[in-house]
Amino acid sequence: MTTEPNDDGRLTSIGVSAGNLLLSREACERYLPGIESIALLNRSGEVMVVPLTRESGGGLLLNIRNLRGDRVIHAQEFFRVNGFSEDFTPRRVAMRWDEHVAALVLTGIATDDRRDAN
Repeated sequence: MTTEPNDDGRLTSIGVSAGNLLLSREACERYLPGIESIALLNRSGEVMVVPLTRESGGGLLLNIRNLRGDRVIHAQEFFRVNGFSEDFTPRRVAMRWDEHVAALVLTGIATDDRRDAN
């Protein structure tokens, strides 16, 4: 499952499966260049993918998924703590870059009524 650009070339979705976020090489090159770890934040059901610098230490790794350079974020614990579905059926969720918070914002991950902000 790769990230596909829309008509104006912007990348607008990513894959989610079993508590993993699946990012294409193109999405990482465009929005997270040189980033190796991220933090995830739940804001009223929207998930913010915040890039971390090497100096910050910690966070979740952007693991290389395949030879193409696609990445995966293993986020099962984050999904469980926030009550997000961890089903094994791959699906797409909306993605946008928010320059005001310097993060990718994902919508559509929260699939139940437990959308409390942390």
